[in-house]
Amino acid sequence: MNWGTMSRAERDAAYNNTQAVRNSAELNAAREAASTAFRQAHPRHLDLRYGPRERNTWDLFPAADPNAPCVVFIHGGYWQRNRKEQFASLIAGPVARGWAAALPGYTLAPDATLTEIVAEIDAALDWLAANGPAHGIAGKVVLSGWSAGGHLTAACLGHPRVSAGLAISGIYELGPIRDTYLNEKLRLADGEIERLSPLRLPMVPKPLAVTFGTAELPPLVADAHALHARRCQAHLPGPLIPVAGGNHFTIVHELQKPDGILTRQILLLAD
Repeated sequence: MNWGTMSRAERDAAYNNTQAVRNSAELNAAREAASTAFRQAHPRHLDLRYGPRERNTWDLFPAADPNAPCVVFIHGGYWQRNRKEQFASLIAGPVARGWAAALPGYTLAPDATLTEIVAEIDAALDWLAANGPAHGIAGKVVLSGWSAGGHLTAACLGHPRVSAGLAISGIYELGPIRDTYLNEKLRLADGEIERLSPLRLPMVPKPLAVTFGTAELPPLVADAHALHARRCQAHLPGPLIPVAGGNHFTIVHELQKPDGILTRQILLLAD
């Protein structure tokens, strides 16, 4: 890809996962239906408020053992779509292996800047550190997320409550997306691109597994390779995990299964 010579339509297509995966609507609908069922089966700790804005709430799913590790999963949608409620099924694999799980909501662009969104995730983790034990979550936290949530995982890995991370199909260099349709709502400022692009920041010295589907769009594959390479240069732990044949919407199936590739990786990150 030669970004400088590409048309606006070509740049938009380079980051349009929905367009790239023809059955994305069906895949999303199946995930959302499974998530509704999961929440109905685990209703005790839903929509717990951590901040003042409408979406500043947690869904918590404590394990039988309050000291069990907890996966915190941040939903995707390019920071401007979706809700945590649509992604509860994606923590079914770790929960089946005896883990706790938690999903934070956050305000979407354009109602929040990306700076504010990152701050909300940090505030949510502050709340979990202070209040998680009262809801049966006191163990190690592995932070994870998909797409925009992959970016937020890398951006918030340094939070003291977080022991390790699994970043799934994220964008780690924000500069190019300012030249696409995504910026119509994000309205990224120069300073935000500098401060919030994980590839431009000092690497956090905690384990971070970086994963992508081999059938994903080239910029997402390239960003995953680049982030892992930067971490390798700093001699930091965490593998690069290509999910063979996975696209942007099927890669998360590996979290729904107790023996999925990503479920197994999360278990390793707690060791």
